[in-house]
Amino acid sequence: MRHRLLSFFLFALLPGLALAVPPIQHWTLDNGARAYFVERHHLPIVDIRLTFDAGGARDGTLAGLARLTNALLDQGNGGQDAGEVAFRLESVGARLSGGSERDMAWLHLRSLTEPQALEQAVDTLALIVGKPDFPPAAFERERSRMLVGLQAVRQSPDELGNRAFYRALYGNHPYGSPPDGTEESLARIERQHVIDFYNRYYSSGNVVIAIVGAIDRAQAEALAERISGALPQGPAAPPLPPVTPRGERHEEQVPFNSAQTHILIGQPALKRDDEDIFAFMVGNHVLGGGGLVSLLTSTMRDKHGLSYSTSSHFVPSAQPGPFVISTQVRNDSADRAIEVLREVFLDFLHNGPTPRQLELAKRNITGGFPLNLNSNRKIVGYLSSIGFYRLPLDYLDTYLERIEAVTAEDVRRAFQRHIDPDTLVIVRVGPQQEAPAQ
Repeated sequence: MRHRLLSFFLFALLPGLALAVPPIQHWTLDNGARAYFVERHHLPIVDIRLTFDAGGARDGTLAGLARLTNALLDQGNGGQDAGEVAFRLESVGARLSGGSERDMAWLHLRSLTEPQALEQAVDTLALIVGKPDFPPAAFERERSRMLVGLQAVRQSPDELGNRAFYRALYGNHPYGSPPDGTEESLARIERQHVIDFYNRYYSSGNVVIAIVGAIDRAQAEALAERISGALPQGPAAPPLPPVTPRGERHEEQVPFNSAQTHILIGQPALKRDDEDIFAFMVGNHVLGGGGLVSLLTSTMRDKHGLSYSTSSHFVPSAQPGPFVISTQVRNDSADRAIEVLREVFLDFLHNGPTPRQLELAKRNITGGFPLNLNSNRKIVGYLSSIGFYRLPLDYLDTYLERIEAVTAEDVRRAFQRHIDPDTLVIVRVGPQQEAPAQ
C-alpha cells in the first residue's frame, strides 16, 4: 500500500512538473557551433557539455582512433603538461570528464559560477579543446592502456558477445567497428592520425554546446563564443551511411569456456529522431525493459526457470541502432531458451501489450520522469542529445503527453514496422555444443 500511495503521489505531481520543465534557449553561432541553454539557479554552478560528431563511427579503418583522440585532449595543452592543466581546474574546484561512443564524443565541465573560478575553468576548457599538444609520451601511454583493456575484453563473455553482435548486425557499416579498437587497429594508429582526426572532427561547425546553470543568456552566449572560438574552423561531419539490413536470419557461436551461455538476439531498429520512439519505449518496457515484471523476465524465470536475468533494450542512434534481447542460461538450456524467447517475442510482435500491461508501463515511465530532470548534469545530458540529434526544443515539454498518448496498436505497429522476426541475429557466447550423434 505504501508503494502504491507513493506512485500515486508522484503521478499526481506530474502535470505540474511537466509545466516546470525549464525552457530551452537555442542559437547558432557565426562559426557554425550550435548552442543550447537552460537557465537554472538552484545552485551556484554551471555545467557545460561539448558534444562532437566524433565518435567511433568516424574511425574509418582505424578502430579506436576516436576514443584515443578524446582521451588525449587534456594530456598536454598549449605547452603545459597534463598536471599543469589539471591543476588549473582543481585549483578553482572545477571538474572535467569526457568520453566517446559510436555516434559522439564529448567533454563535460562543471564549475562554480563565482566569476574568477568560472573564468579560469572556461579558459582551461578552451585551452583543452583548442590547443591539444598530443604529446608523444602520452600518445604511447594511452594506446598501451587501450591495448591492455582489450585483454580484459577477451576474458568477458559480455564484451565478446557485444562485439560479435554489432559485427553481425552491421558488417562493414561504421557501427560494426568496436569503439575501443582491436589489437591490429591500435597498432596501426600513429600520432599524426590523432592530429588529423582532431582537426577534422573537433571543429566549430561540428560541435553542440549545451549549458545549464546559474547564469543568464548573455553570459551563456559569451561562454559559447569563447569556447567555440578556440576550436579549429570547419564544417559539420557528413551524415553516416544508411544501414543495410541483412535480409536473412543469422546465428553464430562465440567459443568461451564458461558455466553459462550468454545469448543476444536482435537487429537494427530505430533512428533517434524516429516518430515511433515513444511507442517503442513503452512497448520495450512491457517486453523486457521493465525489470522483473516484464514479459521476458517473468516467462524465462517464473514460468520456465531458465534464467534469472533476461531483458531487452534499444539504442536509438543517428542511423538505426540495435534492438537487443539478452539473457544468460545454463549451457544445456541455450536451445530451449532461444525457443522461449522467440515465442514470447513473436506473440508480443503480433498482439502487442494488454491494456493492463500498457497502463503499468506508462505509469512506470512517467513516474520516473521527474528524476531525470533533478540535476544540472541530467538536464545538460538531455540538451546535448536534443542538439546532437536535432530533436525539437519542446521534446521535454511534450515527453509525458507523448508517452500517455501511446496505444497498444501504436506499440504493435511500431514493432512490426522496425523488427523482422525472420531476419533476427542470434549470437551465443559459451562452450561449443557438440552436434547430436547421427
